[in-house]
Amino acid sequence: MKVLEAAGYKCCRSAASLGEWDVIAVGPTNVRLVQVKANRRPGSVEMETLHSFVAPSNCSREVWVWKDRARQPIIEIL
Repeated sequence: MKVLEAAGYKCCRSAASLGEWDVIAVGPTNVRLVQVKANRRPGSVEMETLHSFVAPSNCSREVWVWKDRARQPIIEIL
């Protein structure tokens, strides 16, 4: 969330919930839906759920993988 907030987004966190997205970041012109993982990508079933999530055209769906001791995540846009 600190990375997104530094970029000007207002963020809402829902990690460890039953929903698809851990962070919802709202910017002036777009919205970013972010699934956050540590050291690994989501499994195939979870990735299918994320890929099939219907979102408006100004909304990006993203998977962020934070490796141990990394300063920035690996970001995959779906």
